[in-house]
Amino acid sequence: MAGTSTQGAKKPTQAQRAKEEADRRTVVARNKKARFDYHIDATYEAGLSLTGTEVKSLRAGRASLVDGWVEIEGGEAWLQGVHIPEYTEGTWTNHPVRRKRKLLLHREEIDKLYSKVREKGHTIVPLELYFVRGKAKVVIALARGKKEYDKRHTLREQQDTREAQRAMSLRLNR
Repeated sequence: MAGTSTQGAKKPTQAQRAKEEADRRTVVARNKKARFDYHIDATYEAGLSLTGTEVKSLRAGRASLVDGWVEIEGGEAWLQGVHIPEYTEGTWTNHPVRRKRKLLLHREEIDKLYSKVREKGHTIVPLELYFVRGKAKVVIALARGKKEYDKRHTLREQQDTREAQRAMSLRLNR
């Protein structure tokens, strides 16, 4: 019986919709400057060990990753220099604004990062801070610093791409 098949896409159930909603990322902060200043070699997703007022401040969408970096001491990874402002409704239990925060990574990942960072020119920088399923996560990147001419080349490529997009859109709109 050709033509009577009902094998189309099924509607998602309520449980599937709830799971998709929970898996959605709620981005708090991005470090756009890191992609401009560094060549990104590898990225890792890490959990963050935070206090209560830090979580509430992040949920309000307030953080800055611009001055952040990751340091490995004693076999543990620490996120430093990240600015999470004090929670406005907090009391004497508020957190220090730029304290070092423990990153939750697997031992193999920490060892791999530590061996790479010991090489000249490599560093670990945070790229993005977000919530997934109620947990704070940070994407960190193993990176190498760019030279000035690399940065100029990147800017030139972005400008050329933008001009090409404008020309194509003007051509399509005629």
